[in-house]
Amino acid sequence: MDLQRPVAPDPYELLPAVPSFAVTSTDITDGQPMDPMFTQSGANISPHLSWSGFPRETRSFLVNCFDPDAPTPAGFWHWSVVDLAVTVTELAQNLGQSDSALPGDAFHVRNDGGTSAYIGAAPPEGDRPHRYSFAVHALDVESLNLSTDDSPTKVAFTALFNTIARAVITPTFQQ
Repeated sequence: MDLQRPVAPDPYELLPAVPSFAVTSTDITDGQPMDPMFTQSGANISPHLSWSGFPRETRSFLVNCFDPDAPTPAGFWHWSVVDLAVTVTELAQNLGQSDSALPGDAFHVRNDGGTSAYIGAAPPEGDRPHRYSFAVHALDVESLNLSTDDSPTKVAFTALFNTIARAVITPTFQQ
């Protein structure tokens, strides 16, 4: 099958503009290929993320990972961590394996693969490099009042109205 198609836009460029802050990682680098250990064909573990410089009005965080290059009309959600306390400014490597690994009252919603955890990169073999946007959203509420049954799209939609700043790091992967 020929997967030739237009390049999808950066998903966050399509949303209302908000200030940025710093997100860093000891595991992934913006614009660079990610290590296979963070992919489905590798160890399928979530990368380390750390953030700082967010607005003092921040009350909680949402962390997610989205692939806009998936050959679907709506991309592919790989990870959504909801209701991270404002005191949490780092997620260690492999913290995306289950809710029990997450700090405080934070929880996962199901990814587009159907599990409530991180699911690593798995672009179709031979397709162009895919971008994986790991975003940390600074929110002006302590909780989005969502549940583990909600979809990542509902989480993103709900968060939009409470996002006061956003930081994104976007590695790539190709098979």
